[in-house]
Amino acid sequence: MKELCRFEDPVKKQELRLALFGVDEILIPPFQRDLSEGLKRNLELAIEKLGFLHPIIVVENENGYYVVDGRHRLEALKELGYGEIVGIIAPRELALHILEFNTEKPPNVRERSKQAYRLFQEFLARDPQTLEIDLMSFFKAPELITFGFVLEEYEPKFPASFYESLVSKIDRFLHEPLEEAAQERRRRAQKLVELNKVVNETYARLGLTNALMKGEIVRKAVQLAYGVRVRKIEDDFYEAIERVKEACQRLSAEELGGHEL
Repeated sequence: MKELCRFEDPVKKQELRLALFGVDEILIPPFQRDLSEGLKRNLELAIEKLGFLHPIIVVENENGYYVVDGRHRLEALKELGYGEIVGIIAPRELALHILEFNTEKPPNVRERSKQAYRLFQEFLARDPQTLEIDLMSFFKAPELITFGFVLEEYEPKFPASFYESLVSKIDRFLHEPLEEAAQERRRRAQKLVELNKVVNETYARLGLTNALMKGEIVRKAVQLAYGVRVRKIEDDFYEAIERVKEACQRLSAEELGGHEL
């Protein structure tokens, strides 16, 4: 690593360092999101055309330098055969605020959820007695943790985006140590898997063939259970899931609009 200069960010007034790294010096943290080959290829084309104009952001820890923003740029530069990369060294206390980064491409709910799960596991390994509620600033939303448990432990193809609106209204950060919170997240994940099974059964019962209609089934079932313009659900997580399941089971083709979108 060769430091190029030091400067102060204009908002927090924290010291940052601009440095030139060998690409092999940069480590990938275990709580990074999955690599997108399509995004990497697009960045390769952009770098070949424009040059490398957007430094990655790294933080230093006892093992070296972890990339917290710019993994796809890093991998694109490696693929193109370049051996050096420009990076900004940020304060190490920002390392676990990784969900606030991701400037290359806003991740979808599946990507954010899987990353939230991995970050949860990192905190769990560090201190199982930490209260989940005390880590809320590190996570965008509590439902991302629950979705992460679904995707990583139960159903890799779970359509989290179909359930985001519902679960955001009924999920909360837990006032429990992480080792207990993990078990509660697993229970909630199992309930979502059960609900998704009912949605799939309803989809088959109504003879639908457009998979996007599964999202419409969820939306209509929530409306049946709680009203058309529901903004807040007072029921707890489990009660709400049961009510939506029951609404799915009695949903008719007429209530769904009688045709596919």
